[in-house]
Amino acid sequence: MSATLIELEKTSGTEPAPAKLPRRRLSRRALLLLSAAVVWIAGFVFLHGTGTLALPTSELTDLHRSLNHFNSWVASNRDDNPVFLYLLSPLRSAVDAVAAVFTTVFAASSIGLGLPEIGWLGTVALLGWIAFAVGNARVALLTVAVFTFFGLQGLFVEAAHTFALVVTAVLLSLLVGLPMGVLAGVSGRVEKIITPVLDFMQILPTFVYLAPLALVFLIGPASAVIATVIYAAPPIIRLTAHGIRGIPENTREASDSLGTTSLQRLFTLQIPMAKRTIVMGINQGTMAALSMVTIAALIAAPGLGQVVVRALQSLDVGTAVNAGLSIVLMAIMLDRVTTAASERALPATQRRRSRVSRRTRMIVVGATFALVLMLVQLSRTMLWAARFPQEVNLGPAITGGVDNASEWLQTHLFLLTGAFREAVTLAFLNPFQTAVTETPFFIMFAALALVAYAFGGWKLTALVLACLTMIIYLGLWGDAMVTLASTLVATVIVMVLGIVFGVAMGRSSRFDKLMRPVLDAGQTLPAFVYLVPFLGLFGATRFTAIIAGVIYAAPAAIKIMADGISGVSPTVVEAAVASGSTPWQVITKVQLPMARKSLGLAANQGLIYVLAMVVVGALVGAGGLGYDVVAGFVQSSLFGKGLAAGLAIVFLGILLDRITQAAAFTAPSRSLSTAQPTTTKEA
Repeated sequence: MSATLIELEKTSGTEPAPAKLPRRRLSRRALLLLSAAVVWIAGFVFLHGTGTLALPTSELTDLHRSLNHFNSWVASNRDDNPVFLYLLSPLRSAVDAVAAVFTTVFAASSIGLGLPEIGWLGTVALLGWIAFAVGNARVALLTVAVFTFFGLQGLFVEAAHTFALVVTAVLLSLLVGLPMGVLAGVSGRVEKIITPVLDFMQILPTFVYLAPLALVFLIGPASAVIATVIYAAPPIIRLTAHGIRGIPENTREASDSLGTTSLQRLFTLQIPMAKRTIVMGINQGTMAALSMVTIAALIAAPGLGQVVVRALQSLDVGTAVNAGLSIVLMAIMLDRVTTAASERALPATQRRRSRVSRRTRMIVVGATFALVLMLVQLSRTMLWAARFPQEVNLGPAITGGVDNASEWLQTHLFLLTGAFREAVTLAFLNPFQTAVTETPFFIMFAALALVAYAFGGWKLTALVLACLTMIIYLGLWGDAMVTLASTLVATVIVMVLGIVFGVAMGRSSRFDKLMRPVLDAGQTLPAFVYLVPFLGLFGATRFTAIIAGVIYAAPAAIKIMADGISGVSPTVVEAAVASGSTPWQVITKVQLPMARKSLGLAANQGLIYVLAMVVVGALVGAGGLGYDVVAGFVQSSLFGKGLAAGLAIVFLGILLDRITQAAAFTAPSRSLSTAQPTTTKEA
């Protein structure tokens, strides 16, 4: 407004008209999401129960029968087909041979009394020495204590079988993962090629790997190891490539100025400087291997997983807890040893100062190795050192105590736990599952297409529609919707926990220090372990699987949210506080909006973790696609349906992963306004 007009208004005694605030309308994305909700609700209200494509448990489609016939054809032609004769069967034999070596050394030989080649005492001594050599004395004592406790539980042989398969899988994963990681680190083209493959491998639940590998390689240790290698290699490849690419540019240029070749730079600079990151990749791969080896008990992998599976199938809570405790201890031990190895891989200037010189340490390592050799020889000659003393067995006491505690809880707390389970089931689970499963498939198509278009445009919409079409083609739409409903309910709970605890950790360093060890411990445990305690509390129901999925996925979501909140600029927060904002306003108006990408990433990771756990929850009555997969392992007549269910889980996982990724990493569209656009000066 010009000065002349202002003066006229002053002389006339009138005040300037207040500026009109633009009336905001919903953004384009919000309109699309609202439209999706309206389509879904209207479709359910007026058309529920029609077009649900439900398939009874005992019925098969033509595709399932074709897959059964294919399974029979593979079984009958395995010895004559050139692909099996010259490629797959030799590969299986080679993997079996490697696994047999470690099994013979640590668990049980195939001759005589079936004792470990180096005996239980030699195994404990050798593994303790290895932990000391790559880590420190603390992790060595932890290793010795953990393997001794396995013997006290009466599970030394089972634990040694699991450990042997993990070692086999990790070594083979390193043979595959390290070269590929190095190539991806030095070549951008290789990185672009393998990144989508690694993304695909990492979003798949562990169940999905089992059925096709059992078809190709039969059940047994070889299939378990190959499945574990496929599952454990991606983190090794990713972190190796990240370490190679993370070398500072000025350091690389200084090396090039000295005339080093690409190969010399790789071996003298990049790999040594990336050593700690590579060892961190080995840590992640090892933890993934343990998780997969335990679940691979469904395809006859020996070890602790077999004990847990049998206990879950018979609802034997005491035995499941005893074996689950062994898995937890092995996970903690492997995590601590590999973490200590990554710290030792730091340059000497970055390590904690040690009172022991390098020369003294080498002398101690050599002396203790001589002692280990003596104990190994003793184990090969004395029965008490070869087989863990059977009269010292705490397993029955642990099992009995847990059974008694479980019975007491179910007797005295049934009104509390049962009422809580039924209240949540009747108030939330049943209505939401009904809304998902009873909605016609074409309405779900339309609603999910609108959601996909809102976040990712036509490309994502086409991908989502293709995944939904494949689920229908596989004949398991109804079971997929059951799994989807459970996954979404658990993900909502995970996000509530993630936001509440993540905000608290991001705003309080003291609370963050308190929670981090708990979350780190939670992320080291295999999926099987989470089912065991809730089985005793809530029985074999889908509610048990959902709660286990929440606890399994919550640590990842909480840590991502905590990092996002703590990453908000302190200057922005201080400015908001200085302007008079309350803590609640700072959280809701500043920190959460600025951590939007972390919120989306937490939802993405939480959803993928939940899907994996809900599928595993089929062992305790979760139903859906997981039940079809398990039934396919148990009954040969349902193999085709189980294989189709595994593929349906793949497409469901891709669909959910791509939508949540698009929601996390795309900027929201601007709000529309009915007012005239303001000028830059007015704004």
